[in-house]
Amino acid sequence: MATKIRLQRGGRKGYAFYRIVIADVNAPRDGKFTEKIGTFNPNTNPATVDLDFNRALYWVEVGAQPTDTVRNILKDEGVYMMKHLKGGVKKGAFDEAAAQSKFDAWKENKEKGFAAVADKTAQAKKDAYEKKLEAEKKVNEEIAKKVADKKAAEAAEKAEAEAAKAAENAPVEAPVEETAPTEEAPKAE
Repeated sequence: MATKIRLQRGGRKGYAFYRIVIADVNAPRDGKFTEKIGTFNPNTNPATVDLDFNRALYWVEVGAQPTDTVRNILKDEGVYMMKHLKGGVKKGAFDEAAAQSKFDAWKENKEKGFAAVADKTAQAKKDAYEKKLEAEKKVNEEIAKKVADKKAAEAAEKAEAEAAKAAENAPVEAPVEETAPTEEAPKAE
């Protein structure tokens, strides 16, 4: 029986969730399968893979052919790297401990790369947030300045109006004319 390692779709419309299964080549996509070896959720960022590493390695070693997507998943998880290292052990290039140490070093290096990408993404988000915050502060300062100018103009207008009103309501004093004392003419008796 020819076997394939492939994805079996699940989930709901618009939200796919996949099982990684071992199935006969002639079986329908969502039909019978021999064994479930993991799950794949492309809806998360990054995509989540839960894989039974030893079973996946076993099936790859016995000749099960993965689909293109599953091959990429298996490469990312290191199944093909371990297969390659086990081939080196069989040929006598190195022993099992050396193969395991090489695999661990490869896995650690890969995790460092993922961590670096995650840090870079987080830093980019933080920088974008700070830039947006600065722009918002600048806009708020401009708005506050306009409001302060408007309030100052309104206060000046109100002061002028009050001064004009006070000037209107103030009693008007008539100017007093000073007359020079006139000499009285002597009276004739």
